[in-house]
Amino acid sequence: MYFKNFIFIAILLTSLVMTAQQDSQLPYAQIPEAPDAYTPGGLVSRMIDGLGFRYYWATEGLRPEDLKYKASPEGRTSEETADHILGLSYVVLNSALRQVNEPREEEPMTFDQKRALTLKNLEQASRIFRSAEDLGEYPVVFKGKESNVEYPFWNQVNGPISDALWHCGQLVLLRRASGNPFNSKVSVFMGKLRE
Repeated sequence: MYFKNFIFIAILLTSLVMTAQQDSQLPYAQIPEAPDAYTPGGLVSRMIDGLGFRYYWATEGLRPEDLKYKASPEGRTSEETADHILGLSYVVLNSALRQVNEPREEEPMTFDQKRALTLKNLEQASRIFRSAEDLGEYPVVFKGKESNVEYPFWNQVNGPISDALWHCGQLVLLRRASGNPFNSKVSVFMGKLRE
């Protein structure tokens, strides 16, 4: 009996340590250092970093019951909201890579895998934009039926980046409603946890 309990506790502790290590390897537990100079690319990079930081903490520690929670029958669940943010992260990244946004079919992923992918997409886009000199060279392009549809970079700011920020706020509200509030030590102003 004691041996079975010992094995169960050992497996549980190993799982918790592995989860903590995976989280510590993800970007945006703390916002990166700001660029040295104020440039258009640096400003966009910082906006994306702010989004990544908010997303990291809005999704950190979500439980299965949180992911299934939705505020109304016609609303999105927390996981569906996070899936939407993943899609928006691809639009942001594709603009940075100067690639066309095409419909994508992903292999099934766990929530932790989708979360990591979202954060890595944002980190990569931020790195690219940080050195951008002319944001006009980074349009948002969608594959159309007959030809591609292109939008100026302005639409990136008021579209996917702002939309993802909006949805991070929804995740915070949904997790509070499902009984798992946002970490009160998170300082979105400073971009790190308070001591």
